Amino acid sequence: MTEEIDSKTSAAKSAVVTGASTGIGEATVRALRGEGWTVYAVARRADRLEALAAETGAVALPADLTDDADVARLLDEVTRAGGIDTLINIAGGARGADKVAEAKTEDWEWMFEVNVLGTMKLTRAFLPMLRACGEGTVLNLTSTAGLAAYEGGGGYNAAKFAQHALTGALRLEEAEHNLRVIEVAPGLVQTEEFALNRLGGNPDAAAKVYAGVEKPLTAADVADVVRYAVAAPHHVNLDQIVIRPVAQAANYKLIRKA
Repeated sequence: MTEEIDSKTSAAKSAVVTGASTGIGEATVRALRGEGWTVYAVARRADRLEALAAETGAVALPADLTDDADVARLLDEVTRAGGIDTLINIAGGARGADKVAEAKTEDWEWMFEVNVLGTMKLTRAFLPMLRACGEGTVLNLTSTAGLAAYEGGGGYNAAKFAQHALTGALRLEEAEHNLRVIEVAPGLVQTEEFALNRLGGNPDAAAKVYAGVEKPLTAADVADVVRYAVAAPHHVNLDQIVIRPVAQAANYKLIRKA
């Protein structure tokens, strides 16, 4: 199996990776570039993308995926550069940990825009290209928050459940085009910004998310799973991969040591 996968990961393979300025997106760019892929790194923060591109050889393409004009420009730039066979939708995030009774409309709107509408807009734009290549792949990074609800997660649960459903529908709709659709759903991942952004930039609150957890997942752990999934022979479809640290047996069961 390893030899087959290695034969596929070459300069002939090309991907757009969103959310590439930090966390799992950045780690995925590094993982694919390490195996010779052409990678178009997409995020809003141009400075971080340029630094990543200088280090890895990826192509930096700053864009806001919720903006239709940016998506159209991104498609045009990738098309002129030679196109892709793989789209990896990693951009997303959470805002707030309020119960539904205290839900902030602006937080829910933001989560639906970046997790659901951003994924939809980019996928819709690139589908003709991915169909035309004959062996296209779409990988959506969702979350275990999209598989089981929890208190204080209503908005993020709702957005990730929607992204999970979008992914399932896409797989059914695009099988006739030989388009492979993969879902990777991580549990607790300790990254530079996720919990910090969710909890309003409060570093103490963000640190408590991981307090006492032995070996939470890292961005590199998840990126390695993404790399494996998109590098497998094209007829192998890993429909849904759930990845958690051993300390997290379920969304509601997390082992913390004193």
